[in-house]
Amino acid sequence: MQIQVHSDNHIEGSARLADWVSASVAGKLDRYDDELTRVVVHLNDENGDKAGAHDKRCQIEARPKGLQPISVTHKAESLELAIDGAVDKLSNALAHQFGKLRSKRAGAQPQMIDGAVAGRDALLEEDFLADELVRNS
Repeated sequence: MQIQVHSDNHIEGSARLADWVSASVAGKLDRYDDELTRVVVHLNDENGDKAGAHDKRCQIEARPKGLQPISVTHKAESLELAIDGAVDKLSNALAHQFGKLRSKRAGAQPQMIDGAVAGRDALLEEDFLADELVRNS
């Protein structure tokens, strides 16, 4: 999973900030490492140099393999809280998306009952009963 970090003019986009954000995001999304191609993090200070409640915004866009991108946004009074909130939202959205896909795949597969595929037992039973009728006739 590739992680890119972008920031606006009001947030100093240093290598240290990018490393810290990348490590935070990677640590919390590591379970989806094989399913995501890229994660793009956008950091903004909406009020610029002025202070204000919930003026730090973190938008994260994740690109799952073979699926449409998922984007979440979280605002908070600090960058750390904005990033944590956005990563939590993204983790929940990914769990929901991949959970739906897994349940669809599980529904398409035949169910196993005592080591045999359901439905195959019914056909074998019909064949057995038909053979028994022929033998007993």
